[in-house]
Amino acid sequence: MARQLVLDLPFRAAMGRDDFFVSAANAAAVAGIDGWQGWPGAKMLLTGPEGSGKTHLAHVFAAQAGARIVDAAAVAGRDPAEMAEAPALVVEDADRIAGNGPAEEALFHLHNAAAHRGTPLLLTARGPARRWELGLPDLQSRMDQAGMLSLDAPDDMLLTAVLVKLAADRQLALTPALLSFVLPRIDRSLAHAQRFVAALDAEALAAKQKPGTKHAKAVLTRLAG
Repeated sequence: MARQLVLDLPFRAAMGRDDFFVSAANAAAVAGIDGWQGWPGAKMLLTGPEGSGKTHLAHVFAAQAGARIVDAAAVAGRDPAEMAEAPALVVEDADRIAGNGPAEEALFHLHNAAAHRGTPLLLTARGPARRWELGLPDLQSRMDQAGMLSLDAPDDMLLTAVLVKLAADRQLALTPALLSFVLPRIDRSLAHAQRFVAALDAEALAAKQKPGTKHAKAVLTRLAG
């Protein structure tokens, strides 16, 4: 039954990474990433809450476009022209540099270098640029020119696929009854799903039993604490 649950859900292989599952929560963003060659101005902002899969999808883009991935905080001190020589660029957590003058200045120059060379640029953040409270108006202007794709928190379909896949990787079988118990109680986060399955595996191994509702309940209680 667990195998059938996996087969019923659409997914794509993320190059060199775990399967990237597609559901209503991320389908529009996935389509936008697939269409990266047609991005207006060759620039896109990918937003979503923690654990929604931004980094995973950024790696899917990197595999498609041959992109170099950097953290926004690490852009400062690097040569923007040299960075823009990559086939494409991903700048992760761009919103986290808001208020950091040197980092904002560095990201502004990277925007210009990428635009000059026509290098596709994908930035990830937790929300739209207008909410970042940037201190550099020129950087705000560059961000306002970017297109935007949004990831929602994982829905039940996506969480089911991820839980089953993570469990299968550990040779755990999650029954429909166990999934029905877990789904209404687990945080809407792919990162939390990973922590849950790892903890469930440890709990079941310690008890020398197949994972069941009592194990899931103990894990969920511990993770919520």
